[in-house]
Amino acid sequence: MAMVDVTVMGAGIFGLSIAWACVQRGASVRVVDPNGPGAGASGGTVGAMAPHTPERWEPKKDFQLDSLLMAEGFWAGVDAASGLTSGYGRTGRLQPIADERLLALARERIAQADELWRGRAIWEVRPATDFGSWVPPSDTGLVIHDTLSARMDPRRACASLAAALRNSGVEIATGATSEGAVVWATGYRGLLEMSDVFGREMGNGVKGQSVLLEFDAGPDAPQVFCKGIHFVAHDNGTLGIGSTSERYFDDPQATDGQLDDLLRRAVEIMPQLAGARVLARWAGVRPRAITRAPLLGPWPGRAGHFIANGGFKIGFGMAPKVAEVMAGLVLEGADTIPPEFHVNAVLDL
Repeated sequence: MAMVDVTVMGAGIFGLSIAWACVQRGASVRVVDPNGPGAGASGGTVGAMAPHTPERWEPKKDFQLDSLLMAEGFWAGVDAASGLTSGYGRTGRLQPIADERLLALARERIAQADELWRGRAIWEVRPATDFGSWVPPSDTGLVIHDTLSARMDPRRACASLAAALRNSGVEIATGATSEGAVVWATGYRGLLEMSDVFGREMGNGVKGQSVLLEFDAGPDAPQVFCKGIHFVAHDNGTLGIGSTSERYFDDPQATDGQLDDLLRRAVEIMPQLAGARVLARWAGVRPRAITRAPLLGPWPGRAGHFIANGGFKIGFGMAPKVAEVMAGLVLEGADTIPPEFHVNAVLDL
């Protein structure tokens, strides 16, 4: 008889969240990761949980909306069980509007957001001056402000999840034999291994670099997205800035001149950051499935094995809903995964 009901291979945000959802349903769980919790792509410094634009709606956007709306309760439960804080905060987001064409588009999306976001959050156009100094220059003098975006402190979030699991009797091992149902949440290396197993590309890794500064924008400061750069103010007086996207790389964990350039451009956008102390430079490889959406479902040909991978750039935002549907699938056989996310869709099964 198996000692545990579920073995989760991988202690990134997907693996830890799925383990937590299984525990919440009464399952006994073990998590296995040779490098420990949050050691890979989930151990970054930014934590921007931002929604898709409210237009051309489709299942991926709806799934992410569900997850973002679930996040507050999800992380409150985790933090209560761990006694730690994940750094979660639904603080919204600002995006400067550069020209009249983008302004017209932003205004079109106001009504769309009200409908598609179910009245649970707003998308609005406001004067940049409403937000004081914590907004980059805007050529139109206006910014998009949405109240759905949230921030997360990736490292503290993974630590809180790991502590909540351990407090619930879950072993997080660096090596162990898999028992019970097995969930493979093994990041970009898992996608490469699956590509070999299935004889077709399932996904790959995209390296990212980010930086953490000692800069206190205030515990409720909205995140800022400008010229492709995320600025995420955390509630502990730090600021995450990122990130690069690198398809080709030699060292998965090395930072280099690309990060220096990112920081230089960030200071040009937000001059008040000049001279802020660098607390951490981070690099890691994020798993991007061939569909560019999470890859979820039973592992074809391996009874009792399941796949949860591909959280490229949206892993923290998708995690609460991914955890819910995977726990239902693994423990109850309930397959509520959107077809677009399903492993079988990639394999044409």
